[in-house]
Amino acid sequence: MKETSNFREYDAAEFLDSDELIATYLKEVFSEGTESEIKIALSNVARAKNMTDLANKMGIKREDLFKFLSEDENLETTNVQKFLHAIGMPLNVFPVIL
Repeated sequence: MKETSNFREYDAAEFLDSDELIATYLKEVFSEGTESEIKIALSNVARAKNMTDLANKMGIKREDLFKFLSEDENLETTNVQKFLHAIGMPLNVFPVIL
């Protein structure tokens, strides 16, 4: 007999409901994450922000945004910068005090 669950699959995009949360999430992923984890985080943020609106702000087609976020594509700095600018969070670099 197959067991069924009443639990929904976790979707991080549902919880990224403020710019503060998104900024903290991206900061951690960019600091510690792999390229694959960064793509997943960008995809979660894109879904939280609305894919169509985000693609329009980036000046690309929605399909191109999906392609950019796909596992098969390498992350290109230019596209990451466009993405971050479109969500209102340009890339900033700070020195780490050791």
